[in-house]
Amino acid sequence: MAVVHIDNLAPGMVLSRNVCDRSGRLLLPSGAELTDKHFSIFRMWGVLEVEIVGETIAEDPEAPPSPNTEIDPELLAEARTEVEHLFVYNDPEHPAIKELMRICTERRATRAA
Repeated sequence: MAVVHIDNLAPGMVLSRNVCDRSGRLLLPSGAELTDKHFSIFRMWGVLEVEIVGETIAEDPEAPPSPNTEIDPELLAEARTEVEHLFVYNDPEHPAIKELMRICTERRATRAA
């Protein structure tokens, strides 16, 4: 079993755990085989990660490497502070906002590096 970000999912993968929205409503049961349609449903309901069957997941070769491992922690903290200021009127715990803040923080830190 592995937790996979929705950007790294591929059709044919099988869920090892139920996928639910923020309120706990079942979106897709465990054992379901994923299709492209499921990916749009996950995005629409704010699901960012799912657990799939399998020990290892091959990384997408076209996906950019995670900048968190390459960026100076001070630059990352500075970028996070700037992004938090921009999102001050949003709920930082909402899955969509949380993901936007993560992406913005990484981009700002990458540009500053």
